[in-house]
Amino acid sequence: MRPTIIAVAGFSSDVGKTTLMCELLKRFKNWEALKISRGHYRSCGKDPQACCISPLLGEHPHLLSGARDTCVPRKDTGRYWEAGASNVHWLICTSEQLEDGTRQALDKVQSAGVFVEGTSFLKFVPTAFSIMVVSAAREEVKSTALRVVDSVDAFFIADAPPDATMLATIQQRLAKRNVQIQEKPIFFQDEIDRLAEAINESLQNHSVIATKGKAF
Repeated sequence: MRPTIIAVAGFSSDVGKTTLMCELLKRFKNWEALKISRGHYRSCGKDPQACCISPLLGEHPHLLSGARDTCVPRKDTGRYWEAGASNVHWLICTSEQLEDGTRQALDKVQSAGVFVEGTSFLKFVPTAFSIMVVSAAREEVKSTALRVVDSVDAFFIADAPPDATMLATIQQRLAKRNVQIQEKPIFFQDEIDRLAEAINESLQNHSVIATKGKAF
């Protein structure tokens, strides 16, 4: 049976996706975590020993699972373990390998639910709930985010207190890129408990609908 999937996507890099993932893992006991890293067959230009994933790319998706391979201090996957994840997976792949690699990674999940840090995979895999992390201060929006933003369930603002104008700000940023979205709930940096409650409520509603659809 496929686990319950919660996506943590981002408008751009370094907007607080990993921090939100860790906070949610603390609230959803015994859930697993999956980080998806898309790469290219070239160096990122930074220190290869520190961050570059291009040497890990090959003809097939590269998947690491378990504490021995993913529990690395100060890395995103290590932070997931510290937050209480029951297992952690790290998928390294090219854009062409993304769909197949994501499905392989999800097949490794043994718990009832998994948080997935990634954006592009939303084109291929349905989720029970998806969150788009946005910076209040940064205008940048990745092309991958533009392609999936209308399908997410909520926005999370990682670097600002509640602001009634934030939805309009997001809509304006997207309109500059010829993307229109419907109104969606927004949660702010001090509202993670409220976000967790919204996720739980959505999961309960999904469960009720699924149960009503079963034939006995």
